[in-house]
Amino acid sequence: MFSPGTKRLSSSLRGRVQNAPGSPLTPVSENQVPRRPSTGTPAPWAPRLSVLARIPAGKKVNKDAEVDPTKPVFLGDFPPAVRDEQASILHNRLPGYVRISGGIDRATSLTWIICQDKIFIWNYLSPATSKKCIALNIPTILSEVGDKNRKVYDRSDWLVCVVSWDGTHHQNNNVTQHCNSVGIVMCSKSSRAVVYWPEIFSDSETKPLTSFASSDERDGSPVDDKTSPESLQRHGRLGNVSPGYGIFNSLIATSIPDSGKECVALACSSSGELWQFHCGPYVINRKLIYKETDSSFSQASDIGRSMGRKVALRSLSWRSPSVSLKGSSQQFFLLTDHEIRCFNLELDLKVSNLWSQEIVGNDGDLGIKKDLAGQKRIWPLDLQVDDGGKVITILVAIFCKDRVSGSSYMQYSLLTMQYKSGVDVPSGAVEPSHKRILEKKAPLQVIIPKARVEDDNFLFSMRLRVGGRPSGSAVILSGDGTATVSHYYRNSTRLYQFDLPHDAGKVLDASVLPSTDDCEEGAWIVLTEKAGMWAIPEKAVVLGGVEPPERSLSRKGSSNEGSTEEERRNLAFVGNVAPRRASSEAWNAGDRQRAVITGIARRTAQDEEAEALLGHLFNDFLMYGKVDGSLEKLRNAGAFEREGETNVFVRASKCIVDTLAKHWTTTRGAEMVATAVVSTQLMDKQQKHQKFLQFLALSKCHDELCARQRNSLQIILEHGEKLAGIIQLRELQNRISQNHSSGVGSPFPGSESDASGALWDLIQFVGERARRNTVLLMDRENAEVFYSRVSELQEVFYCLEKQLDFLVNVDLPLEIQIRRAFQLSNACVTIVQTAIQFRSDTHFWYPPPEGLTPWYCEPVVRNGLWGIASCMLHLLNEAATRVESSVKSELFTHLQVLTEVLLEAYAGAINAKVERGEEQRGLLEEYWNRRDTLLDSLYKQLKNLAAARQKDLNEGAEQEIENFQNLSAQLLGVAKRHEGYRTLWNICRDLNDFGLLKNLMRNSMGPKGGFSYFVFEQLYERKEFSRLLRLGEEFPEELSIFLQQYRDLCWLHEVFLRQFSSASDTLHRLALSQDGGSISVAEDGVEPRDLNLALSDRKRFLNLSKIAALAGNDPDAEIKMKRIEADLRILKLQEEIMDLDIEAKQNIQQQLLPPDDLIKWCLKSGSAELILRAFDIFAWTSSSFRRFHKSLLEECWKSAADQDDWGKLHQASTVEGWSDEETLRVLRDTVLFQASSRCYGPEADTFEGGFEEVLPLRQENMEPSALKESGSSVEAILMQHKYFPDAGKLMLMAIELGSVRSGIDCEEGILPME
Repeated sequence: MFSPGTKRLSSSLRGRVQNAPGSPLTPVSENQVPRRPSTGTPAPWAPRLSVLARIPAGKKVNKDAEVDPTKPVFLGDFPPAVRDEQASILHNRLPGYVRISGGIDRATSLTWIICQDKIFIWNYLSPATSKKCIALNIPTILSEVGDKNRKVYDRSDWLVCVVSWDGTHHQNNNVTQHCNSVGIVMCSKSSRAVVYWPEIFSDSETKPLTSFASSDERDGSPVDDKTSPESLQRHGRLGNVSPGYGIFNSLIATSIPDSGKECVALACSSSGELWQFHCGPYVINRKLIYKETDSSFSQASDIGRSMGRKVALRSLSWRSPSVSLKGSSQQFFLLTDHEIRCFNLELDLKVSNLWSQEIVGNDGDLGIKKDLAGQKRIWPLDLQVDDGGKVITILVAIFCKDRVSGSSYMQYSLLTMQYKSGVDVPSGAVEPSHKRILEKKAPLQVIIPKARVEDDNFLFSMRLRVGGRPSGSAVILSGDGTATVSHYYRNSTRLYQFDLPHDAGKVLDASVLPSTDDCEEGAWIVLTEKAGMWAIPEKAVVLGGVEPPERSLSRKGSSNEGSTEEERRNLAFVGNVAPRRASSEAWNAGDRQRAVITGIARRTAQDEEAEALLGHLFNDFLMYGKVDGSLEKLRNAGAFEREGETNVFVRASKCIVDTLAKHWTTTRGAEMVATAVVSTQLMDKQQKHQKFLQFLALSKCHDELCARQRNSLQIILEHGEKLAGIIQLRELQNRISQNHSSGVGSPFPGSESDASGALWDLIQFVGERARRNTVLLMDRENAEVFYSRVSELQEVFYCLEKQLDFLVNVDLPLEIQIRRAFQLSNACVTIVQTAIQFRSDTHFWYPPPEGLTPWYCEPVVRNGLWGIASCMLHLLNEAATRVESSVKSELFTHLQVLTEVLLEAYAGAINAKVERGEEQRGLLEEYWNRRDTLLDSLYKQLKNLAAARQKDLNEGAEQEIENFQNLSAQLLGVAKRHEGYRTLWNICRDLNDFGLLKNLMRNSMGPKGGFSYFVFEQLYERKEFSRLLRLGEEFPEELSIFLQQYRDLCWLHEVFLRQFSSASDTLHRLALSQDGGSISVAEDGVEPRDLNLALSDRKRFLNLSKIAALAGNDPDAEIKMKRIEADLRILKLQEEIMDLDIEAKQNIQQQLLPPDDLIKWCLKSGSAELILRAFDIFAWTSSSFRRFHKSLLEECWKSAADQDDWGKLHQASTVEGWSDEETLRVLRDTVLFQASSRCYGPEADTFEGGFEEVLPLRQENMEPSALKESGSSVEAILMQHKYFPDAGKLMLMAIELGSVRSGIDCEEGILPME
């Protein structure tokens, strides 16, 4: 498929090539490009060694430097049982009849190969030492095709599905956990025989269930009449079949939940049939559920020969990546020759057609537009769905004919469809929807624009795989045994051909290496016929890919000869790539392209020269100890230009600590870490790294890095930290192994646990993660990779967080869980403490730390530490009554040390953020929450341990306190270091040590007064006021800050400090406080607490405020006294109002009303006496209050005027002819007179000015425009009264008499008005 079209060979020559043993089935082409191999279709075109020479026979030094990154990487060999069976085939096989088929199940990571009459199944991710291979015997199906005396097995056309009973999902990132219960469904393409093994991992040998097609089924499925029995035999379709028989071409299966190992399989045939197989433990039921009777879709055919055969159904695929029926149903897709159909499979095995959408038609927006110029026929070949079930990728072949030259060619493309947003997709048994459900996610991606014309058997043998790295890439498997990776990169399609010599055999299948990250793709892996499993690195696809070959119109050669030169440029680029993780994405909606390789940074020739020069100078230093002129040479070479991971010195340091060893051990497996080889080579790395640091110091490069590239220098030194940490971790693992083998050192004598231990499992996780992320390491053991990749030591904490549920499995006995938690906790503490100790011992090497975050303070490390700490918290609670006290004490000690390490990591991260000026609020919240959770739990366990010890020893009170003091010493230090105030307070209270409490208050200062503030708050809540105030003698300033919101005690502390003026203000605010506010005193920003004071309490506080003001003897003491007196009068007025109004007394009770609310209550009552009290309240507030509430004052005057019947008074004065004395006597009893006398009279007493400033009594401006303003004066207000036209003179006389005379003066004298 990948190679350009060349001259066809004769049929005889093709036959000879096909029957040659061990040769590939790809037709031989005439070489038109120099150095292109004569067999196969590899890219790049370069001479190749035998595949056996490319399989690593042993470990190599500096493997990353020796292996071509554009080449596939050997992943693992076949199990010995498979190799033995293959050898038997080579010895006894019959040419033309024996073929090997195989595949990879992505969901379970199981690989299967069919050899002769057996199917071999194994997990390719299992280590070589524990790789278990299951061999199942396939029931024979006799055939009389050809020689009747020869009996052959129908094994070349089997479709195989793996059914997991564990409920495993598509993305399984567990390393040591694999499927423990699996069933196998096999279906013959040609004979339609079905074979089912309910359980392959059972201890006893299980016989398979079989089901054969009935005679009616074999005879009733028409197929192309041109297919001859000879072609059936040639293509492996053996059996007693009719000439019109349709073969199966796709099979999918899923488990039925809660059914006792029952599953359902679906198969589609080339004759348009969809079959269902219900596989149970005793019988297989087969049922025809759909048949394409007649397709209304037709295409022109101008291919000749065998191109005229029509195939209706092409491929099946589940929509969901799950391998079992979830919920009540599961959807699957069916690809036909012109459309996609979606079906729904119910739990009762009923299948309903949900929707269908045409992808080959007249509308190019729906998919592929047909009948374009040059197009003759379009074949959808295969369909695949992404993990989310939203994106569908279809492999399409198009037969075209050039209108100019008349030559024919094939064009291969990928069509990517996705669900339309906002479309209601049916999910149940409804009428099939004909709405447009799908839309193009990207334009049609042409893989090969012009390729050789193939027959339909070759086309329909092609298979598609999606989901590997680079993101958006796809693998196309062809019938001739080749695998091609298609990748959209830089606005063009690039193809990478899986390239192995012919002795590797055909490619049987391709899949994706399970990633250890849930949201990341894995590398592509390939199963070969003879050479085992291989992986295709992402870098190989990106750098080794070439432009698609395009055949010239003359059909004599390729127009892609430039690919060779481009390949050379790519190979030259390989050495200029920094070894970093790549994260890539390809197609997006429309024709927009995202960045593909963001993690690969191009390195210039200057970088290469600088790195080579540094290596040369360092080697000279190792050999001769000379560093003369090294700094200047490196500076001229540009070695100080890059920062971070790409820095030349950082790369050299990383190379030292990450070097793979040549020979780790002569054995493999868990025994490898028990040898001294690992420790020796780690020590060698440490010595070499120390030499590197000495070289930097002696050559003055250290000073240059410290001045210009602090981050790079810190990374180099952190390599030393990690190396020291992993050495100590290695020693810890060695001690665990020795203790396990000798049976000592276990806190649980006689308990049974797993042989490897939690730390060993964690090492396996980390090593497997590194292997999967860097497929060049796939042929190395997990432990070997772990102890080699020193610079990635933080991955320990990542894997610890992600795999904690497996490492400390709740299904294990509690004692075993605690032991495994001990190992993990010791490992984490050992790594971090060793790194901190290394930094402390070599602090003079480090650059200024401002703004630099140590690696053990990064989020991945903190989350890992928190994960194991949370687990130990849970174990502490579980162990309360289930284990011995000594075990709980040891668990408490481990958690205490782990807590200190975790909190130190948070402190370092927060300090770095503060120094960089970054936002740290979220990090602080996380730190506080986790700190309080850990310290509170530790304190609780501390109390329990102390109580248990006291109960066991039966000691006195003094001895009990001493024991508690000894137990709490370390926890006290941790809480003090990290401001765990509640823990400090609780310990001091339990020890009853007031002196310790005061010492901690002096030494622990933080925001809001630090620990002192917390102590004051606790004492106040417990109402221990005397102790609180006594502490104020030693902490006066801290207590003053605290008591700002506790004014009921603040004035006492101020009196103690002889701050009488402040005490007076505090008492004044306290007396007038109401719901956090006050009557007439402005707040200072501190919200006081509601004390529910009675009016008598408020009067007492006001009187005390007067005394404190007098004692303070301040210049403004007189003003304070007046204000206090005014507030006292307002309080007295409220009491009088409550005495006069029973309803007000019941509603208000002891609540202090603000002045405006009190005035409104008086107006609401309608009482003349209360209205006069409202004027008194206005008098004793302030001028600002009267001005702000002027409208309320106007209402008071209106209410005062309404209290008397001025109409009757006017009528009486007119009828009776009142004298001046009589008039004065009558008006003196009116409310207007009394209000005027209180507000404007000679004896009117007000605070801060009088009423004249706000509301004059008489109207000076008598113009009509001024008179319309009712609030300009009291006179103007009265002029709005309804009786003013008649009794206005009396009303004005009343307010005028009240303003100039008191009640006594009004008894004599002349009237002021005529």
